[in-house]
Amino acid sequence: MTTATVILKKGQGRSLKAGGAWIYDNEIQRIEGDFADGDMVRVEDFDGYPMGQGFINTRSTITVRMMTRRRDVEVDEAFIETRVRDAWNYRKDTVDTCSCRVIFGEADFLPGIVVDKFSDVLVVESLALGIDRWKPVIVEKLIKILDEDGIGIRGVYERSDAKVRLQEGMERFKGFMGEPFDTRVEITENGVRYIVDVRDGQKTGFFLDQKYNRQAVGRLCDGKKVLDCFTHTGSFALNAGAAGARSVLGVDASELGVEQARENARLNGLEDRVRFVCADVFELLPKLEKEGERFDVVILDPPAFTKSRNSVKNAVKGYREINLRGMKLVKDGGYLATCSCSHFMDPELFAKTLREAATGAHRRLRQVEYRTQAADHPILWAADSSYYLKFYIFQVCEEK
Repeated sequence: MTTATVILKKGQGRSLKAGGAWIYDNEIQRIEGDFADGDMVRVEDFDGYPMGQGFINTRSTITVRMMTRRRDVEVDEAFIETRVRDAWNYRKDTVDTCSCRVIFGEADFLPGIVVDKFSDVLVVESLALGIDRWKPVIVEKLIKILDEDGIGIRGVYERSDAKVRLQEGMERFKGFMGEPFDTRVEITENGVRYIVDVRDGQKTGFFLDQKYNRQAVGRLCDGKKVLDCFTHTGSFALNAGAAGARSVLGVDASELGVEQARENARLNGLEDRVRFVCADVFELLPKLEKEGERFDVVILDPPAFTKSRNSVKNAVKGYREINLRGMKLVKDGGYLATCSCSHFMDPELFAKTLREAATGAHRRLRQVEYRTQAADHPILWAADSSYYLKFYIFQVCEEK
């Protein structure tokens, strides 16, 4: 039950009024009533106009995360079940649900929580204090709703170990929610099999957001020589191999990731054509260029080079450098797939950086496709953080 009210400063809350889900500390005029961090509060504009309800946390720069735009709704178990059911029904309409992101925080109107489904296992990441209190209910309702569709869940693992929890005044945590189970989970995506390590893999264990981008690149790889940079556990490389690539080289700086990629190649019977090396991509690309190596398809899927606005300038240098090097390794008329997964690297800045890289590499780019994240990571307009993946496929042509 809400007992406190957050009143905005005059002229503030522009993002909220445009459809966003966050209220920052510097937008608040005052707070009336008693509350504890994590409680639900009412939100009003400076003139008393009702804006809805959300979770409050005064320890966070994002002080309120909105749960509903209505003031007459009770946020209870029935409310949560409706939100979870809506999220699942949306996935059934839009994506292959064998493995998918079932809940994507603010974009599913459940701010601060992510749930990924890997076959018959759920992985939960909770990043905000208010939603953390509802985490057991969200998981319980999701298991119930999946069961209604004949989908049994054998285990739930929590990966709430991101540093951002510290900014919410929360401890980092990873471990089982319920009975322990084998945390190496086999999934199939685009016909390719993977072992996903939900306990020790990056993030929740596997990057589901590139599902259909991997498929799009695969269509260009039949009979081709392919280089996959920042391969992680080999997903783009294996899609290329499964699509008929003549040879594929996958590169990653993580020895654990490379070992998992090799295991995945063996799982798919592709180890004869898809090989992996552990190396720093920034060091390897100039070396390959010097050795005269050229590829029909080069894939660049780097981690986010920036996770704040303060480091964008350095990130631009990183993206420019790897794309320049990558373009130089593409045969004339070959293809480059390149992306940025940082929402701070906005689409205009990323495009500008790619143009600069092409100029530096003396290459001309012909755009084949522009894509974003898969539909199970929906982009909620006005919630900028939900739009983060920018993905291009180019034909790379030498200057003529």
